[in-house]
Amino acid sequence: MTAVALASEDSAVHERRITVALFAAGLTTFASMYSAQALLPSLSAAFGATPARAALAVSLTTGLLAVAIVPMSVLSDRIGRTRVMIGSAVAAGVIGLLLPFSPTLDVLLAGRAIQGVALAGVPAVAMGYLAEEIGAAGLPSAMGVYIAGTSLGGLTGRLIPAFTLEVGPWRWALATIALAAAVCAGIFVRMLPPSRRFTPRPLAIRSVAAGFAGHLRDRTLLPLYGLALVMMGGFVSMYNFLGYRLTREPFGLSAATVGLVFVLYLAGTATAANAGRLTNRLGRARVLILGLAGMGLGLLLTLPDVLPVILFGVLLCTAGFFAVHAVASGWVGAAATGNRAAASALYTCAYYLGSSIAGGAAGLVFGHFDWPGLVLYVAILLALATALVATLTTRARTPQTA
Repeated sequence: MTAVALASEDSAVHERRITVALFAAGLTTFASMYSAQALLPSLSAAFGATPARAALAVSLTTGLLAVAIVPMSVLSDRIGRTRVMIGSAVAAGVIGLLLPFSPTLDVLLAGRAIQGVALAGVPAVAMGYLAEEIGAAGLPSAMGVYIAGTSLGGLTGRLIPAFTLEVGPWRWALATIALAAAVCAGIFVRMLPPSRRFTPRPLAIRSVAAGFAGHLRDRTLLPLYGLALVMMGGFVSMYNFLGYRLTREPFGLSAATVGLVFVLYLAGTATAANAGRLTNRLGRARVLILGLAGMGLGLLLTLPDVLPVILFGVLLCTAGFFAVHAVASGWVGAAATGNRAAASALYTCAYYLGSSIAGGAAGLVFGHFDWPGLVLYVAILLALATALVATLTTRARTPQTA
């Protein structure tokens, strides 16, 4: 075998290890991040908390994660992508194992906030790491596999606690998913290969700030950041309060039965994994429009008090959301000039700010106007997302847009 063939085979093995490791990273990060979402009605019952207050167990985690995204990205420029991701996964796993022992809701919320900071290292760096380490031809597929891992992590993070609630209290449910997330973190740490294309950068605050400012002025990246904020805000709003709707009349479903709704996350796993191939055929902007259209139609189908129709609507929303996310996140890596990790970090920051801010505001809307009000709220966010995609479609026709 020639030296060129050996080098090619070694590169292929290196990229496969990266893909498997980042899939496990998506699993552990999102399982930990959204492990409290299926528990929200149980937390309301256990602590006498309103839906909006219980939902802080999700919003605080994503909000503090968003705040920590940019510092983690800057740190990764200095000490390396893999060190930051490994440290993040291990720290978040340890904190997750301690959360079930929280004596009060305030302590639990504080722990979830700290865990959000710890979790930030993986999403802050993962997309930039993939853009650096994977060739341009394989990047859409690798990004799709990572996003698929995040959707599957979101599924397990909701499904495992929901089923555990049938045999034990919320503490048991949280402990079970924490153990599962710790196992995935171990796989990630073991499989992740060292960076080959990373070059450390000195921690120069002025140049770092200039780099981030440049990305924020970019006529392609800025709409993508706005898209991440509003679409994630709408998506997490729907899932945060779906459990409250389905556990009361006219449905009265059990926690485990409601947990089965999260199996619909598999639709997101499939669309995310195939979004790269669809993009190659139709173009980014068209796939974004199709994904948002699916989300909008699915949202409308959740209005009637007919369970099969609601479930089909949630399926469409989930499939559409993950298609949009996979394409938009990959577009950031392709469009960024200069520091791709910083560009991806800003996208991820906007993504989780949407989850925290828009998701938190949705609790107030749901408390005052119930499900129809929430649907209108999410529809407004989707309309904003569509307007942002329209600007991207216009700019995609110009030579300057990647």
